[in-house]
Amino acid sequence: MKLFFRRYGDKGSQPLIVLHGLFGISDNWVTFGRRIADEGFDVIIPDQRNHGVSPHSDVFNYLALTDDLMEMIEEEDILYPLMLGHSMGGKVAMRFALEYPEMVKRLIVVDISMKAYGDRPHHRNIIEAMQSIDLSKMKSRSKIEMQLKDRVKELRIRQFLMKNLHWRDKDTLEWRINLNGIAKNLNQMFDAIQTEVTYHKPTLFIRGGQSDYILPEDYPTIRSNFPMAEIITIEGASHWVHAEAAEQFYLLSSGFLTGKPGWHQE
Repeated sequence: MKLFFRRYGDKGSQPLIVLHGLFGISDNWVTFGRRIADEGFDVIIPDQRNHGVSPHSDVFNYLALTDDLMEMIEEEDILYPLMLGHSMGGKVAMRFALEYPEMVKRLIVVDISMKAYGDRPHHRNIIEAMQSIDLSKMKSRSKIEMQLKDRVKELRIRQFLMKNLHWRDKDTLEWRINLNGIAKNLNQMFDAIQTEVTYHKPTLFIRGGQSDYILPEDYPTIRSNFPMAEIITIEGASHWVHAEAAEQFYLLSSGFLTGKPGWHQE
């Protein structure tokens, strides 16, 4: 599948691929991408399938997402990229690095582990809340957000979801995201990564201290597949650690990717 992507920096620089999470889009990472491009990176931020401007499909699993990433890398002649992925994007990045360890130079995984997570009612609630809104009767973004508020109480998550909304024409709002395709395959987004392959290159896991996506009991499994893994907690941050602690997250990420001395103390 040919993915839409945003690109910042010089194409001759070290490539860095940034992968958004479930319900996300490339636009979520533009501020980060532009800033880190100034440090000498060629930053590529795709919309993954069923998200943003990229094509929709009823096939939605990690095998397909990993294949999409490989297709983009081959078509764009991207050599030895660094990878950074959040949540679903982190699992895609991990799977890719374990399938093609010779290709990925360094890896950052943001608040996701190797384990299976089981069904998460919160995600189903989000999909149902978005599907329940009759967009044909909505003439403003604010009215849609008010309807979302009934089921999605957290302001930050509502704002995050609203980025999926766009004007199809001057009178019609629609969701870019393929809600039906994701709903049909949601359980597959919680699958574990099970392999004995190891990735022996520098790896950084960044977790939110208020999140349960990576717990201390997950560390041994992570390190069995990623023996060079550094696992760093940003205290006070939730699953959206990169948004809630943006500056600390940036300093850790850029320090790790550039090899800045003492980066882990940022």
